[in-house]
Amino acid sequence: MAGRLTPDEVKASFERINNWGRWGKEDQRGALNFITAEKRAAAARLAKAGEIVSLALPLSTQTTAENPQPVQHLMLHVGPQAVAALDYFGIAPHGMAFTHLDALCHVFWDGKMYNGFSNREVGRFGAKKCAIDVTRDGIVSRGVLLDIPKTRRVEWLEPGDPIYPEDLDAAERTGAVRVDEGDILLVRTGRHQRRKAKGVWDPRHEGLPGLDASCLTWLHERRIAVLGCDAVSDLIPNGYGGELSMPIHVGTLVMMGIHLIDNADLEALSAACAKHNRYEFLFAIAPLILERGTASPVNPLAIL
Repeated sequence: MAGRLTPDEVKASFERINNWGRWGKEDQRGALNFITAEKRAAAARLAKAGEIVSLALPLSTQTTAENPQPVQHLMLHVGPQAVAALDYFGIAPHGMAFTHLDALCHVFWDGKMYNGFSNREVGRFGAKKCAIDVTRDGIVSRGVLLDIPKTRRVEWLEPGDPIYPEDLDAAERTGAVRVDEGDILLVRTGRHQRRKAKGVWDPRHEGLPGLDASCLTWLHERRIAVLGCDAVSDLIPNGYGGELSMPIHVGTLVMMGIHLIDNADLEALSAACAKHNRYEFLFAIAPLILERGTASPVNPLAIL
Protein backbone atom coordinates (compact mmCIF):
# COMPACT_ATOMS: atom_id res chain seq x y z
CA MET A 1 0.00 0.00 0.00
CA ALA A 2 1.24 3.50 -0.84
CA GLY A 3 2.84 5.45 1.95
CA ARG A 4 1.31 8.61 3.28
CA LEU A 5 2.56 11.80 1.62
CA THR A 6 4.05 14.55 3.73
CA PRO A 7 2.48 18.02 3.47
CA ASP A 8 5.45 19.18 1.37
CA GLU A 9 5.02 16.20 -0.95
CA VAL A 10 1.32 17.00 -1.40
CA LYS A 11 2.17 20.60 -2.30
CA ALA A 12 4.87 19.42 -4.71
CA SER A 13 2.34 17.13 -6.40
CA PHE A 14 0.12 20.14 -7.09
CA GLU A 15 2.83 21.54 -9.34
CA ARG A 16 3.40 18.25 -11.15
CA ILE A 17 -0.27 17.87 -12.07
CA ASN A 18 -0.77 21.50 -13.08
CA ASN A 19 -2.81 21.92 -16.28
CA TRP A 20 -2.70 25.73 -16.35
CA GLY A 21 -2.19 26.93 -19.90
CA ARG A 22 -2.68 23.47 -21.40
CA TRP A 23 -5.66 24.68 -23.45
CA GLY A 24 -4.64 28.34 -23.61
CA LYS A 25 -4.26 31.06 -21.01
CA GLU A 26 -7.93 32.09 -21.26
CA ASP A 27 -9.39 28.60 -20.98
CA GLN A 28 -12.15 28.15 -18.37
CA ARG A 29 -13.33 24.61 -19.20
CA GLY A 30 -10.35 22.70 -17.91
CA ALA A 31 -10.41 18.92 -18.29
CA LEU A 32 -13.76 19.07 -20.08
CA ASN A 33 -11.55 19.74 -23.11
CA PHE A 34 -10.59 16.05 -23.00
CA ILE A 35 -14.15 15.18 -24.12
CA THR A 36 -14.18 15.24 -27.91
CA ALA A 37 -17.08 14.71 -30.30
CA GLU A 38 -15.59 11.30 -31.09
CA LYS A 39 -15.50 10.47 -27.37
CA ARG A 40 -19.19 11.36 -26.99
CA ALA A 41 -20.16 9.33 -30.05
CA ALA A 42 -18.29 6.30 -28.75
CA ALA A 43 -19.90 6.73 -25.33
CA ALA A 44 -23.36 6.76 -26.92
CA ARG A 45 -22.73 3.26 -28.23
CA LEU A 46 -22.47 2.02 -24.62
CA ALA A 47 -26.23 2.50 -24.12
CA LYS A 48 -26.94 -1.10 -25.10
CA ALA A 49 -29.75 -2.13 -22.73
CA GLY A 50 -31.39 1.30 -22.58
CA GLU A 51 -31.57 1.22 -18.77
CA ILE A 52 -31.36 4.67 -17.13
CA VAL A 53 -30.09 5.12 -13.57
CA SER A 54 -30.26 8.42 -11.68
CA LEU A 55 -27.21 9.20 -9.54
CA ALA A 56 -28.83 12.00 -7.52
CA LEU A 57 -30.03 12.21 -3.94
CA PRO A 58 -33.46 13.75 -3.27
CA LEU A 59 -33.36 17.47 -2.42
CA SER A 60 -34.07 17.09 1.27
CA THR A 61 -36.06 19.76 3.11
CA GLN A 62 -35.26 18.20 6.51
CA THR A 63 -32.51 19.42 8.83
CA THR A 64 -30.15 16.61 9.81
CA ALA A 65 -26.58 16.22 11.02
CA GLU A 66 -25.37 16.01 7.41
CA ASN A 67 -27.81 18.63 6.11
CA PRO A 68 -27.65 21.77 8.27
CA GLN A 69 -28.95 23.93 5.38
CA PRO A 70 -31.92 22.03 3.94
CA VAL A 71 -33.75 23.03 0.79
CA GLN A 72 -36.37 25.73 1.32
CA HIS A 73 -39.55 24.62 -0.43
CA LEU A 74 -42.56 26.95 -0.20
CA MET A 75 -45.93 26.71 -1.89
CA LEU A 76 -46.89 30.05 -3.42
CA HIS A 77 -50.29 29.21 -4.82
CA VAL A 78 -52.34 26.22 -3.69
CA GLY A 79 -55.74 25.44 -2.20
CA PRO A 80 -59.28 24.36 -3.10
CA GLN A 81 -59.94 27.53 -5.12
CA ALA A 82 -56.64 27.40 -7.02
CA VAL A 83 -56.56 26.70 -10.73
CA ALA A 84 -52.81 25.92 -10.59
CA ALA A 85 -50.13 25.06 -8.05
CA LEU A 86 -46.99 27.16 -7.81
CA ASP A 87 -43.95 26.69 -5.64
CA TYR A 88 -40.58 28.22 -4.79
CA PHE A 89 -37.37 26.57 -3.70
CA GLY A 90 -34.01 27.84 -2.48
CA ILE A 91 -30.87 25.73 -2.17
CA ALA A 92 -27.29 26.14 -0.97
CA PRO A 93 -25.83 23.40 -3.19
CA HIS A 94 -22.39 23.03 -1.62
CA GLY A 95 -21.88 20.84 1.41
CA MET A 96 -22.37 17.15 2.08
CA ALA A 97 -26.08 16.58 1.53
CA PHE A 98 -26.99 17.52 -2.05
CA THR A 99 -25.76 16.02 -5.31
CA HIS A 100 -24.02 18.93 -7.00
CA LEU A 101 -21.36 19.86 -9.53
CA ASP A 102 -18.54 22.10 -8.31
CA ALA A 103 -17.44 24.82 -10.70
CA LEU A 104 -13.72 25.49 -11.15
CA CYS A 105 -14.12 28.80 -9.29
CA HIS A 106 -15.22 27.01 -6.11
CA VAL A 107 -11.77 26.48 -4.53
CA PHE A 108 -8.56 28.50 -4.48
CA TRP A 109 -4.91 27.72 -3.86
CA ASP A 110 -2.51 30.52 -2.97
CA GLY A 111 -5.09 33.08 -4.10
CA LYS A 112 -5.63 31.44 -7.50
CA MET A 113 -8.32 29.33 -9.14
CA TYR A 114 -7.90 27.11 -12.21
CA ASN A 115 -5.61 28.41 -14.95
CA GLY A 116 -4.12 31.02 -12.65
CA PHE A 117 -7.14 33.31 -12.49
CA SER A 118 -7.19 35.39 -9.32
CA ASN A 119 -9.69 34.68 -6.57
CA ARG A 120 -10.53 38.37 -6.90
CA GLU A 121 -12.58 37.33 -9.93
CA VAL A 122 -15.18 36.02 -7.47
CA GLY A 123 -17.17 38.61 -5.55
CA ARG A 124 -20.59 39.38 -4.14
CA PHE A 125 -22.18 39.10 -7.58
CA GLY A 126 -20.56 35.75 -8.37
CA ALA A 127 -17.64 34.52 -10.43
CA LYS A 128 -16.37 36.31 -13.52
CA LYS A 129 -14.16 33.36 -14.43
CA CYS A 130 -14.64 29.57 -14.41
CA ALA A 131 -18.29 29.74 -13.29
CA ILE A 132 -20.65 26.80 -13.58
CA ASP A 133 -22.22 28.08 -16.80
CA VAL A 134 -19.16 26.92 -18.76
CA THR A 135 -21.06 23.59 -18.68
CA ARG A 136 -24.18 25.09 -20.28
CA ASP A 137 -24.11 22.57 -23.13
CA GLY A 138 -24.08 19.69 -20.68
CA ILE A 139 -21.48 16.99 -20.10
CA VAL A 140 -21.80 13.75 -22.05
CA SER A 141 -19.07 11.12 -22.13
CA ARG A 142 -18.13 7.62 -21.12
CA GLY A 143 -18.77 6.98 -17.46
CA VAL A 144 -16.79 4.47 -15.42
CA LEU A 145 -17.68 3.20 -11.95
CA LEU A 146 -14.89 2.06 -9.65
CA ASP A 147 -16.67 0.18 -6.87
CA ILE A 148 -14.24 0.17 -3.94
CA PRO A 149 -16.41 -1.78 -1.42
CA LYS A 150 -17.03 -4.48 -4.03
CA THR A 151 -13.31 -4.70 -4.69
CA ARG A 152 -12.48 -4.91 -0.97
CA ARG A 153 -15.37 -7.35 -0.43
CA VAL A 154 -17.03 -5.20 2.22
CA GLU A 155 -20.46 -3.54 2.33
CA TRP A 156 -19.05 -0.04 2.71
CA LEU A 157 -15.99 1.95 3.72
CA GLU A 158 -15.96 3.48 7.16
CA PRO A 159 -15.58 7.24 7.78
CA GLY A 160 -11.90 8.10 7.57
CA ASP A 161 -11.01 5.08 5.37
CA PRO A 162 -8.50 6.16 2.71
CA ILE A 163 -8.57 5.05 -0.92
CA TYR A 164 -5.12 4.67 -2.48
CA PRO A 165 -4.00 4.41 -6.13
CA GLU A 166 -3.66 0.66 -5.61
CA ASP A 167 -7.36 0.53 -4.75
CA LEU A 168 -8.24 2.30 -7.99
CA ASP A 169 -6.11 -0.16 -9.94
CA ALA A 170 -7.74 -3.09 -8.14
CA ALA A 171 -11.24 -1.72 -8.80
CA GLU A 172 -10.41 -1.49 -12.50
CA ARG A 173 -9.49 -5.17 -12.46
CA THR A 174 -12.66 -6.05 -10.56
CA GLY A 175 -14.80 -4.25 -13.12
CA ALA A 176 -12.70 -5.36 -16.10
CA VAL A 177 -12.47 -1.74 -17.17
CA ARG A 178 -9.78 0.91 -17.54
CA VAL A 179 -10.24 4.62 -16.88
CA ASP A 180 -9.19 6.58 -19.95
CA GLU A 181 -8.89 10.12 -21.33
CA GLY A 182 -12.12 12.10 -21.24
CA ASP A 183 -13.92 9.69 -18.92
CA ILE A 184 -16.29 10.60 -16.11
CA LEU A 185 -14.85 8.68 -13.17
CA LEU A 186 -17.27 7.75 -10.38
CA VAL A 187 -15.85 6.32 -7.15
CA ARG A 188 -18.20 4.44 -4.84
CA THR A 189 -17.45 4.22 -1.11
CA GLY A 190 -20.80 2.76 -0.03
CA ARG A 191 -21.64 5.85 2.01
CA HIS A 192 -25.39 5.62 1.41
CA GLN A 193 -25.48 1.90 2.07
CA ARG A 194 -23.87 2.60 5.45
CA ARG A 195 -26.38 5.37 6.17
CA LYS A 196 -29.24 3.02 5.36
CA ALA A 197 -27.88 0.44 7.81
CA LYS A 198 -26.60 2.69 10.60
CA GLY A 199 -28.41 6.00 10.17
CA VAL A 200 -27.26 9.55 9.47
CA TRP A 201 -23.99 10.84 10.90
CA ASP A 202 -22.24 14.21 10.87
CA PRO A 203 -19.53 13.92 8.20
CA ARG A 204 -17.84 17.15 9.25
CA HIS A 205 -17.05 15.74 12.69
CA GLU A 206 -17.25 11.97 12.20
CA GLY A 207 -15.61 11.88 8.79
CA LEU A 208 -16.08 10.37 5.34
CA PRO A 209 -14.09 7.86 3.31
CA GLY A 210 -12.29 9.33 0.34
CA LEU A 211 -9.28 9.50 -1.91
CA ASP A 212 -5.85 9.84 -0.37
CA ALA A 213 -3.80 12.74 -1.75
CA SER A 214 -1.52 10.21 -3.45
CA CYS A 215 -4.36 9.53 -5.94
CA LEU A 216 -3.88 12.93 -7.59
CA THR A 217 -1.02 11.74 -9.80
CA TRP A 218 -3.12 8.73 -10.87
CA LEU A 219 -6.03 11.00 -11.83
CA HIS A 220 -3.71 13.28 -13.78
CA GLU A 221 -2.14 10.42 -15.69
CA ARG A 222 -5.56 9.06 -16.70
CA ARG A 223 -6.69 12.49 -17.99
CA ILE A 224 -10.22 12.19 -16.64
CA ALA A 225 -12.74 14.92 -17.45
CA VAL A 226 -14.88 14.82 -14.29
CA LEU A 227 -14.56 13.09 -10.91
CA GLY A 228 -17.62 12.05 -8.92
CA CYS A 229 -18.10 10.30 -5.60
CA ASP A 230 -20.89 9.28 -3.24
CA ALA A 231 -18.97 11.21 -0.58
CA VAL A 232 -16.99 14.37 -1.43
CA SER A 233 -13.90 12.68 -3.01
CA ASP A 234 -11.65 14.04 -0.22
CA LEU A 235 -10.84 11.88 2.78
CA ILE A 236 -12.22 13.37 6.02
CA PRO A 237 -10.25 13.69 8.23
CA ASN A 238 -7.05 13.37 6.25
CA GLY A 239 -4.55 14.22 9.00
CA TYR A 240 -3.29 17.38 7.30
CA GLY A 241 -5.82 20.05 8.20
CA GLY A 242 -5.48 23.75 7.49
CA GLU A 243 -4.78 24.65 3.88
CA LEU A 244 -4.46 20.94 3.01
CA SER A 245 -7.77 19.88 4.55
CA MET A 246 -9.17 19.18 1.03
CA PRO A 247 -6.20 18.28 -1.22
CA ILE A 248 -8.34 16.40 -3.75
CA HIS A 249 -10.53 19.47 -4.22
CA VAL A 250 -7.45 21.64 -4.70
CA GLY A 251 -5.69 19.19 -6.98
CA THR A 252 -8.70 18.57 -9.21
CA LEU A 253 -10.58 21.87 -9.34
CA VAL A 254 -7.64 24.28 -9.11
CA MET A 255 -4.66 22.49 -10.57
CA MET A 256 -6.12 20.07 -13.13
CA GLY A 257 -9.39 21.83 -13.96
CA ILE A 258 -11.48 18.75 -13.18
CA HIS A 259 -15.08 19.47 -12.20
CA LEU A 260 -16.31 17.51 -9.18
CA ILE A 261 -19.62 15.79 -8.50
CA ASP A 262 -20.14 15.56 -4.75
CA ASN A 263 -22.69 13.45 -2.86
CA ALA A 264 -23.82 11.27 -5.75
CA ASP A 265 -25.97 8.24 -4.99
CA LEU A 266 -24.13 5.31 -6.56
CA GLU A 267 -26.05 2.42 -4.98
CA ALA A 268 -28.46 1.80 -7.85
CA LEU A 269 -25.63 2.20 -10.35
CA SER A 270 -23.54 -0.36 -8.47
CA ALA A 271 -26.41 -2.84 -8.66
CA ALA A 272 -27.03 -2.11 -12.34
CA CYS A 273 -23.37 -2.54 -13.26
CA ALA A 274 -23.25 -5.85 -11.40
CA LYS A 275 -26.42 -7.00 -13.17
CA HIS A 276 -25.08 -6.14 -16.63
CA ASN A 277 -21.53 -7.22 -15.68
CA ARG A 278 -19.99 -4.05 -17.05
CA TYR A 279 -18.77 -0.91 -15.35
CA GLU A 280 -18.76 1.50 -18.30
CA PHE A 281 -21.81 3.35 -19.60
CA LEU A 282 -23.07 6.49 -21.29
CA PHE A 283 -23.01 9.36 -18.79
CA ALA A 284 -25.01 12.58 -19.14
CA ILE A 285 -25.48 15.60 -16.92
CA ALA A 286 -27.09 19.00 -17.63
CA PRO A 287 -26.21 21.54 -14.90
CA LEU A 288 -28.38 24.60 -14.43
CA ILE A 289 -27.19 27.60 -16.43
CA LEU A 290 -26.46 29.82 -13.44
CA GLU A 291 -24.22 32.55 -14.77
CA ARG A 292 -21.42 33.39 -12.31
CA GLY A 293 -22.44 30.48 -10.07
CA THR A 294 -19.94 28.34 -8.14
CA ALA A 295 -22.02 25.14 -8.34
CA SER A 296 -25.25 23.60 -9.58
CA PRO A 297 -27.51 20.94 -8.10
CA VAL A 298 -27.59 18.12 -10.63
CA ASN A 299 -29.24 14.85 -11.53
CA PRO A 300 -26.53 12.83 -13.30
CA LEU A 301 -27.71 9.94 -15.45
CA ALA A 302 -26.03 6.68 -16.36
CA ILE A 303 -27.45 4.88 -19.40
CA LEU A 304 -26.42 1.23 -19.71
